[in-house]
Amino acid sequence: MKEILKYLCTWKFWKELFIMTLGMAIAAAAVYYFMMPGKLVLGSISGLSIVVANVLAMVGIPVKVSWIVTVINAVLLIMAWLLIGKEFGAKTVYTAMILGPLLDFWEWVCPYEKLIEPGLTSVMGDPLMDLICFVLVVSISQTILFSINASTGGLDILAKIVNKYLHFDIGVSVTVAGAIICCTAFAINPFRMVVIGLVGTWLNGLALDYFMASVNRRKRICIIAKGHEQEIRSYITDTLQRGCSLYEVIGGYSGEKSLEIQSLLTTDEFSSVMNFIKKHDINAFITAGNVSEVYGLWNRHKNKVEK
Repeated sequence: MKEILKYLCTWKFWKELFIMTLGMAIAAAAVYYFMMPGKLVLGSISGLSIVVANVLAMVGIPVKVSWIVTVINAVLLIMAWLLIGKEFGAKTVYTAMILGPLLDFWEWVCPYEKLIEPGLTSVMGDPLMDLICFVLVVSISQTILFSINASTGGLDILAKIVNKYLHFDIGVSVTVAGAIICCTAFAINPFRMVVIGLVGTWLNGLALDYFMASVNRRKRICIIAKGHEQEIRSYITDTLQRGCSLYEVIGGYSGEKSLEIQSLLTTDEFSSVMNFIKKHDINAFITAGNVSEVYGLWNRHKNKVEK
């Protein structure tokens, strides 16, 4: 109990709480304004909830989508806690349980009926435009949450399980699980709308992978600067506070031995190294490439370096 109270008083807790709330507010807005008005069903728990709500309404049992979202997420949370781990489960308890209330929040702030022009059936007036807007907005939300080991709940829980045990990409996991849910839309939508939902689920997976790769992208830099190895090494280790590796290389043309410096840097740090080399007029051979994931001892919480 003392450890829990101590954690609640940390900056990390309040920062992540704010990030999770912001991410979920964005996700809820995407669902409320782009999915619900036109009954656009994508492969998500929100999509499944829209189907269930409309089917229940057909048989005379009106239930709000937000309530159904909360119930389904509550069941999936148990799976997250058992199969993924306490940290992911604890964070997702919060994000999953506020999705329903946030849908009601957006309804209170600005009901989508006010945004729908006369003669149209959705906010954008076209299912494809609704789809594009939803995918872009919700992918940003998912990226924000996955970056702190949380999720929007629902399908993200299943995606994380598949990712952890089968090592599939997050985007692929979301797509496969979502396609199954998309097919439930046959109960309320015509064939065309179901196909749009399937395409949207696929695009959501691609967009999520793209945003995740962008957020986690690092630069692998390789530098050969004969006579200046110590200067560059000191700048990387002392000023940037990053690790580096030294390799002895032999020139294929000249046969001369040199030291190659390799390091993994953020984009800003890479720019700083290039500015340092240019400022000191160092004659160097440099190659750089993108690395989408870094595991292990990488320090994500360093202070930014001045360029």
